[in-house]
Amino acid sequence: MSNLVLPTRAIQVINTSIHLFHHFGFHTVGIDRIVKESKIPKATFYNYFHSKERFVEICLTVQKERLKEKVVSIAEYEQDLSVKEKLKKLYFLHTDLDGMYYLLFKAIFETKLSYPKAYQIAVRYRTWLMNEIYSQLIKLKTDTTFQDAKLFLYMIEGTIIQLLSSDGIVDREKVLDCFLNAK
Repeated sequence: MSNLVLPTRAIQVINTSIHLFHHFGFHTVGIDRIVKESKIPKATFYNYFHSKERFVEICLTVQKERLKEKVVSIAEYEQDLSVKEKLKKLYFLHTDLDGMYYLLFKAIFETKLSYPKAYQIAVRYRTWLMNEIYSQLIKLKTDTTFQDAKLFLYMIEGTIIQLLSSDGIVDREKVLDCFLNAK
């Protein structure tokens, strides 16, 4: 599914659905709501996507690829940034509750049993992200281990959970500085 080519109308349905899944969850957003919000006939939906399971996979694949592009852009193409600045950008990109990673993070919890292939897409992104984090951390300190990259990812996910908690107050900059200053 990596070289997915879809008509413009199908992309519009995906974009609408990514928004719906992001805000309302994978289980509460059904096909009827998707077609209503997307303003397409149900038959058109099934013609494009065949099933909700396949559709969820496609939505997560699209979101994952978009997010990977942003990560690669930060890590590889922003030459004027220091490694710490790149890590900060990656951290803030992934801890933004309105951002792209939130849907993949949510998918880890909501899709494992119902949509196992979609779950694997989110898990594979996490693994890829850990490798990208590690490739940045090793530039910062040569004795960095893969465990440090895992810790950085856990810090991202812990921040998301804190932001979702009842008070939602987290000094993201302070959390990140504690990690980076220990490096």
